[in-house]
Parts: sequence; C-alpha cells; structure tokens
Amino acid sequence: MTRAARRRDEIVRAAFDVIAERGYQRASLAAVAERVGLTQQGLMHYFPSKEHLLAAVLAARDEWDLLRMESRGDLSRLRLAQVADLVEYNQGRRAIAQAYTVLSADSVTEAHPAHDYFVRRYHVLRRQMALLLEQQGIDLPAELPAERLAPLLVAVLDGLQLQWLLAPDEVDMSESFRDFLHLLGADG
Repeated sequence: MTRAARRRDEIVRAAFDVIAERGYQRASLAAVAERVGLTQQGLMHYFPSKEHLLAAVLAARDEWDLLRMESRGDLSRLRLAQVADLVEYNQGRRAIAQAYTVLSADSVTEAHPAHDYFVRRYHVLRRQMALLLEQQGIDLPAELPAERLAPLLVAVLDGLQLQWLLAPDEVDMSESFRDFLHLLGADG
C-alpha cells in the first residue's frame, strides 16, 4: 500500500469517528483534518469535498463488511449464521456502527448526499436477504414469502443496532439477532 493510500485510509477512519460523534451535517472537513494532523487544504488534496469523503466512508464500510464475509466463507453459499457473525463483528466496531446509523438516519431527506446510496443499498439488501431466506430452506408460511420477510429481517438488524448503540449494557445485538434467527428456525 502506498503512503498516499495509507493516508486516505487514515482520513476515512477519522471521518467515521467525526461523523459518529457529530452526525454528517455537523461534521466538518476541518475537524477530520485536525484528527489526522492535516490542514483542511491538505485534506482536500485527498478528498476535494465533503461529499467525496462521505462516498469514501460509505464505500469503506461496505468493503470492510464484504472482506469480513469473504474471510468467513464462499459468498455464494452465504448463510444467515454468517450474517449473525457479521452482527457480532460489528459489535466490536462501535464507531463504525454509530457512523453508519447516523448517516442512514440523516439520509432520509432527498437533499442528503448519501440519500441515493442508502436507497440503493436497502434495495439490494432486501433482495439479498430474500435470497438468503429462500436458500436457507426456512419453512415460511405461504402468506409470508421471503420477499415480505426480508424487510423485517433488515429492520431487525438496524433496530438492534440502534438499541445496542443507545443501551449497550442492556442490549446484546449479537445475541438478540441469534435469538431472532432461532425464532425463524434459521439457526444454522
């Protein structure tokens, strides 16, 4: 990895922290630059705008999750248990989980620079979860096909993450998600 690539990674990680603490709207390039020992102008050498930095933050989070999933096995044979493993892994990355939660909530307005990203991401995520549910061989009621259960699965993931962020001593995100999978009959 080149020195410039390492510096970009350092900036992206600092941006996660700043966004998690302040939200996207109140996060500034100057605050991120200060965290990595750069001037705002120096940071803009790597990311010419706040929107470019946001795109890098979102891409990095997806890349980290994908790398985690790939290291756990063949993605074509993905199982809900691997999703549970990812939930457990995210429990050890509080700042990243917090930044993602803040960004996804902020993005509900159409003017937000991450709005289109999250619309696409949730569309793809619902499709992926529906496929997982079908491949898992869960005995679903005829009136509740995988396509209708998938948004509920995504809601459980996001809702547990939010509750865990607000009350980490009361909510074990990983354990609760595994309990949900048990209720579905999708433990394995």
